This record gives sequence, structure tokens and C-alpha cells, in this order.
Amino acid sequence: MKKLSHFLSVILVLGIIAVELSACGSQKILSRQNVLANDRASRTIVWGVKADTKLFGLMDVKNNTIEGFDTDIATAITKKILGKGGKAKFIQVTSQTRIPLLKNGNIDAIIATMTITPERKKQVDFSNSYFDAGQSLLVKKGSSIKSVNDLNKPNTKVIGVTGSNSVANINKYASKARVLELSDYAQALTGLKSGQGVALTTDNGILYGMASKNSDYKVVGGTFTKEPYGIAINKGQVSFKKAVNQALKEIEDDGTYNCILKKWFRNVAGFNYKEASR
Repeated sequence: MKKLSHFLSVILVLGIIAVELSACGSQKILSRQNVLANDRASRTIVWGVKADTKLFGLMDVKNNTIEGFDTDIATAITKKILGKGGKAKFIQVTSQTRIPLLKNGNIDAIIATMTITPERKKQVDFSNSYFDAGQSLLVKKGSSIKSVNDLNKPNTKVIGVTGSNSVANINKYASKARVLELSDYAQALTGLKSGQGVALTTDNGILYGMASKNSDYKVVGGTFTKEPYGIAINKGQVSFKKAVNQALKEIEDDGTYNCILKKWFRNVAGFNYKEASR
């Protein structure tokens, strides 16, 4: 029995090692693949996008499609890279899942309100910035919270989303506050409405989207950080990154970018459309 037990243990260990080696091998193979060449062959770019973020990426339950500023920009970039017949395919991601899905090869790029940060640059490469946001606060109308300084009190609860840059920023700018992290923006807004926190914090563009559909809530305090959004790409994909940056420049130069920005943000109360224009 002892010999059998030892034998089974050895088999189990060898199995685990084999799985780990296989995973490492698949990552190396993935890093050697030419994403741009594959996309040109398939005539499709697979994008990771948000589906719970009004204005940027929100699921339309009527036609089961994700619509927003990010998806329109992704579609325009796809057409520039692959031609008019090129297709943009969208896969839903969250702040927690977007980098793992990219690293695993499930998606070719992330365009999902993702701030370019030094820490994230260690994991992925970024395109040039395509949208300049800033962190702000969403509160119920009549709230005594007017700025981030009003949150810097013991036992003040602030709601954020797990995996987003905004949680770390609140810890920096209002260190005495307690942050309740929820899994996505839909849950975060529900948490604010149910009184789980006195404010919800994330990038101003996202908050304006929430306020536009919830008239009892408003964005306050201006912005207290700079949050440049970038398109995340796997490391080593130099040709793909170059193609994305070139396409982004072209849609800015020919007016496509501003048309998309105008479509989604021009009539959003409080949003500085002219400041965001390119």
C-alpha cells in the first residue's frame, strides 16, 4: 500500500509538472505568433471590450450587441488595418479579466477604458492614448460630498471596482476612507443606490454615463487624476502595435475620431467635449 501510495504521488506530481510546462509552452508559442498576420488572414480583429459601461461599451439586450465609444473606435481602427471588409469581433471583459484574456490569446487587443500605467506596462504594451479621462466622484444629489477631500475621514465608505486604477487612487488621495470593491460597474452603481457607500469613484467619462441615466445622481469634484486610455496589446507584437497606432492617427486626422466622440459625448451634461476633441 505504501508503494502504491508513493507511486500515485509521483504520477500526480509529474502530471502537475506536465500541465505547467504545457502552459509555459503555449505562452511561448503565443508570444511568437504574429497577431497582425493572423488577423489579416482571418480578416478579423478580436477586441476585448466592456459591456457594462454606458457610453464606452454597453450590452444592448434587444439585439445582443455591445455598443459604445470604445467599440466604434475599435471598428474604425479595424477598417483602417484590414480594409473595408475587415471585421471587428467583440468579447466582453471586466477590469479583472481583460489582461488574463489577452495573455491567453483569447483576444487580440483590449479597448476597455484601460488607463496606461507603469505597473500595467510591465504586463502589456499600449498604443498611444486614444481618450484622456480623469478620476471623479458620483454622488446622490444633495450629498455633502463635494470633492475627494470630503472622503478623507475615518469610516467613510467609497465604492470602487476591483481591478481598476481608481481603487489605488482613492487610497492615495483619501487614505482614511474605506473602499468597498465590487466586481463591475453595474454592481457598483447598485451599491451606491443602496447606501453601501457615500460615493462611487472611477473615471469621469464612465460616471457621466451613469449620471445620464440616473437623474438623482451627479458627478462632482472635477477630476483629481489624469487617466489616459490606451489599447493594450501583448508584448512582442511590434507590427500589430505599429498598425494600431497608425490607424489611430489616421482616424484622428480624417475626422472619424471626432465624429465618434461627438456621437457619444456631445450632449452629456458636464462633459467637456471641446477639451476631449482631437
